[in-house]
Amino acid sequence: MRMLTSNPSPSSIDMSARFAGVVRLAHWGVIRAQGEDAAAFLHGQLTQDFALLGMNEARLAGYCNPKGRLLASFIGFKRAADEVLLTGPQDVLPATLKRLSLFVLRAKVRLSDASDAWALWGVVGSDVPRELAQATWSVWRSEAGAIWVRLPPAMGLERALCCADAQAPCPGATDLPRAVWDWLEVRSAVVMVSQPVVEHFVPQMLNYESVGGVNFKKGCYPGQEVVARSQFRGTLKRRAYLLHLDAEVQAGQDVFHASDAEQPCGTVVQAAPHPDGGWDAIVSMQTAAADGQPLTLGSPNGPALTLLPLPYALLADV
Repeated sequence: MRMLTSNPSPSSIDMSARFAGVVRLAHWGVIRAQGEDAAAFLHGQLTQDFALLGMNEARLAGYCNPKGRLLASFIGFKRAADEVLLTGPQDVLPATLKRLSLFVLRAKVRLSDASDAWALWGVVGSDVPRELAQATWSVWRSEAGAIWVRLPPAMGLERALCCADAQAPCPGATDLPRAVWDWLEVRSAVVMVSQPVVEHFVPQMLNYESVGGVNFKKGCYPGQEVVARSQFRGTLKRRAYLLHLDAEVQAGQDVFHASDAEQPCGTVVQAAPHPDGGWDAIVSMQTAAADGQPLTLGSPNGPALTLLPLPYALLADV
């Protein structure tokens, strides 16, 4: 498999000393798929392989419209052989659940919003359990019944998602500010689709093929032909990039390139304040715009953006 090279950005400070702890992800929710056809149903709807999903692994997966544009994204894992939990941003869950429910038909699966039954926690650093395997998207189940998922690291820090009973105690001793978790999510460069960018991007425009979010060997799902064509016919002209700027930035804002004052070259997908000042953002933009020329936010005269290295390699082919 040939890859485009990309080096992680080194940290000049002891990140583990500054940023470690646990934060309640109150802005995330859970969709439960329950029944003997739960995995098969999701396999036919999402961009990842759920038919072969094991009990000790999770999947990053997108849910697309027929044009291949992402409506939502999830981290999915099995709670039991006949039960799959999909976790992700709460603001897209109601519409996603409603749309998925339209396609159940005769499948033996029940879909429900199970957000009230579960507490989702983001965990960074030493609070990540040693029993959780090192491979990204690995799953470990504690004796107390919590389900732990290994997330991609950020700034050299271990990260995990903990899905526990809503009444269970916090799974760590140190509180982590929500702003720090949001920043580390951005620096991982793994996008979770939220309401401002629904239906904006095909998965590869968010680098999903490079972070385990698309399986090109599985069967059909909504938008599959568009996603496959983008990959294999070389039609993809946008990618996700990491950028920094000194001004506040929000998902959905336009980014402009110095060569074109009329048309934006990209869109902010996810953003968070940097603990030491300024903001970091994931921007999906034209690959030609990553040529080193000035990039600005909101307008050709807006705040300047600085391109940062991605923390992973981009797949050149699959």
